[in-house]
Amino acid sequence: MSGRVRRLSLVSSVALGVIWWLAHSSDNASPLASAGLLAGWVLMPVVLITSLRLPLLKYGLVAPSTLVLCALFLISSNAFPSFGWLALTSGVALGGLMGAWFWFRWAPIPHPLQPHNSRGRITLIAVHVTLILSGTALVALE
Repeated sequence: MSGRVRRLSLVSSVALGVIWWLAHSSDNASPLASAGLLAGWVLMPVVLITSLRLPLLKYGLVAPSTLVLCALFLISSNAFPSFGWLALTSGVALGGLMGAWFWFRWAPIPHPLQPHNSRGRITLIAVHVTLILSGTALVALE
């Protein structure tokens, strides 16, 4: 599990940095949204890495996830109908839901989705990543 957490920490550091930079460079991001993304970018990897030593801290991931999602909702509403920001926001929202479901177990996980490498779980992750990458590319091209 520690390998997954380290990988997620690295990926979130890069992805959230790119998203913050795109938002900061955009006319659609308010200072509040930019600050929320910046805070989420800093806090997400810190909480992930710290949770390796103190596993209960994984519940602290709610804070950076919420900051990032709220900031993206603000930007998406200002940029509407930008498909890039909508895709990006949808991808992050799906990631948050999957985190609550698979990591926090806030809802029962059906048996076919319980293995980490199950086809259904990999498909959900692929949709999450595709939405974020395509949204990022579209925003960068705007």
